[in-house]
Formats: sequence, structure tokens, C-alpha cells
Amino acid sequence: GQSYEIRMLDNRKLGELPEINGKLVKSIFRVVFHDRRLQYTEHQQLEGWRWNRPGDRILDIGESHLAGAAGGSRVVLTCSPTDIPMSVGIIDPRANPTQLNTVEFLWDPAKRTSVFIQVHCISTEFTLRKHGGEKGVPFRVQIDTFRENESGEYTEHLHSASCQIKVFK
Repeated sequence: GQSYEIRMLDNRKLGELPEINGKLVKSIFRVVFHDRRLQYTEHQQLEGWRWNRPGDRILDIGESHLAGAAGGSRVVLTCSPTDIPMSVGIIDPRANPTQLNTVEFLWDPAKRTSVFIQVHCISTEFTLRKHGGEKGVPFRVQIDTFRENESGEYTEHLHSASCQIKVFK
């Protein structure tokens, strides 16, 4: 799948949330259905996808390398979420084998952080087959960011963001 760069930025105003200064936060990326009617059957849809594509993941994190003298162009290579080094600034990337549409990692809001994600399913995989020209369903990349609580668990919600995508061959 094509890799897409998402830059993680700390957009707090001066003095806002000082308790996360010098601390890591956790971001969880998910590819979900944008259409509400498909959200109701998302679990069944994803199980069907898993059945048809054993061993595949819907969402992965990609590794980035800068090209040498080729005008500074960026080349993106595929890697599994356990390969190191990963995209810039991410720490402890994880992909739960049972959640094919989710990846997560820690990052420092004070440092440059950029993650390359790869979506391995196409929008027409969830539409009824016709005679070509299928519209395909829109997906949403949902990013939820959390800070650590007193117990060291990342459960305190800080921010959510999303964007709509369609993936075609």
C-alpha cells in the first residue's frame, strides 16, 4: 500500500497543559468506516476482510528513508510495526494482531514526530460487486491521543483528529 505521512504537532497555547511538558503521549491510529450505516456493521465487515485476507493487516506503520543525492526526494519503504527504526520520533510502536485496523505508539510533543501509515485495503472491498465503476466506501483515519494517568496508563484523553480517505488501486 501507498504510504502517507502524518505529522504530529504540539499545538498547545503557552501555559496550556503544563503537566505533559517533558512527558510522552500515546496516539492510537485507526482506519474506520466514515459512513454511519457501515459503522454499525464494522466488526462483521472487518471479520469478513480478515477471513478473505488471512495474515494481512489493514493498517501498518511504514519506515522512511531520505534519498541521497536525488534532489532530496523522499522514498518510503514498507516495514512491520516491530521494525526499528521507524518513522521519525515514534517510540514503542505496536500493532495488536487481533486489531487489524489499529496501530499505536508513544511520542514526545516537544520533538519532531512524523509517522508514515499504510492502508492495505481498498475502498471497493466493502461495496457490492457490480459491473465495474464501483464508487467505493470512504474510510476515516481516526487519531486519538492520551496522556499518562497516576498509574502509568495512557487513559486521559487529550485530543482527537480525523480525515476522510478513499483508497483505490
